[in-house]
Amino acid sequence: MGALRLIFLIVSLLAAGSIVTAHNITAILSEFPEYSEFNNYLSQTKLADEINSRETITVLVLNNGAVSALASKHPLSVVKGVLSLHILLDYYDNKKLHAISDGTTLSTTLYQTTGNAPGNIGFVNITDLKGGKVGFGSAVPGSKLDSSYTKSVKQIPYNISVLEINEPIIAPGILTAPAPSADVNITGLLEKAGCKTFVKLITDTGVLKVFQSAAAKGLTVFAPSDEAFKAAGVPDLSKLSNAELVALLQYHALASYTPKGSLKTTKDPLSTIATNGAGKYELNVETAGDSVTLDSGVATSRLASTVLDSTPLCIFTVDNLLLPTELFGKSPSPAPSLSPETSPASSPAPAALSPEPAAAPSPFLSPPAPPTISPTAGPAPSDGPTADSENSNASNDGSGVKAPVFMLALVTTSMWVMMAYVLC
Repeated sequence: MGALRLIFLIVSLLAAGSIVTAHNITAILSEFPEYSEFNNYLSQTKLADEINSRETITVLVLNNGAVSALASKHPLSVVKGVLSLHILLDYYDNKKLHAISDGTTLSTTLYQTTGNAPGNIGFVNITDLKGGKVGFGSAVPGSKLDSSYTKSVKQIPYNISVLEINEPIIAPGILTAPAPSADVNITGLLEKAGCKTFVKLITDTGVLKVFQSAAAKGLTVFAPSDEAFKAAGVPDLSKLSNAELVALLQYHALASYTPKGSLKTTKDPLSTIATNGAGKYELNVETAGDSVTLDSGVATSRLASTVLDSTPLCIFTVDNLLLPTELFGKSPSPAPSLSPETSPASSPAPAALSPEPAAAPSPFLSPPAPPTISPTAGPAPSDGPTADSENSNASNDGSGVKAPVFMLALVTTSMWVMMAYVLC
């Protein structure tokens, strides 16, 4: 009976460990040198992070020659747009491609989620052609099926599929999209997004110049909406010194291009522009499905909308101020009410019980200079052996990474142990 219970326990743990998996597109493509350019641009544009953050996805990969021809004629922002059209938000393998209902379907791509895709530009037409061929093209009416399915590269069933096509899918107007200017009007974008209070603060304190100088190499801004500054419990910013206010505003930006997909895959605390030797000024990221929440250690704030996502600049709005523990390690002092209610019958509270602002050392004597910005390295490529291009099974090379399964294993184990007691 003891041996039988042990068997149930082992089977339960193995089953639990195999249920929850994640994928790593960089590791998958590193097995195939013919896709090294495609893999490189996925990392440069941070599309790899977006792919890895999604549970069901298909990547239409191009060989090095096709990617080089595209990249040699267009800026990185255009390359990113084109590659986004090659990332389908659904699972397709060889069998499904040849079993499309009515022979044709439209599939949503990652480009459709950027907010830069009017009409059907962010959709791809997939058509099962005569003779066993499958064609791909833009879903915009009148577009041709210029790309063809050539072979299956790799599948982790119903999680990720990598298929090779022979030519890039080009949607009308995507190649002529203007490249981001070095002189992006950050304040104009923020004011239009409803962040006028934040704009005034970064302008008055000189933090705007820090953002502008950082934008050329990589910048991500988390701009609180005007409503966020009016919310209950917001600290009285007038009680902060100039240096502390600068630190607070710089805490709302990262010195790197970090789009939503990268945030969703972030595990370690993020350094902000305010990070320096006097304090960490870090942010933690929490995700739930497609929702991203930033945690300062004092309060949390949800990513509300994407104002701009164009390499190397990303601007989000957030629904609450980000309050660093270095300044607000305890409950922040609330701002004075515009119309306070007083009661003549009430007696004044004892002095010892009156709220006081948290005492925190001023992190700066003067506004800090912009930090030195270094590019973020992508995930290390896998050193595993080259796989067969028709391999459709999950391997042990790191391309299918096991996610934490402790709780799942615990529940499953308990169930099997209970069954063992009943049966034995």
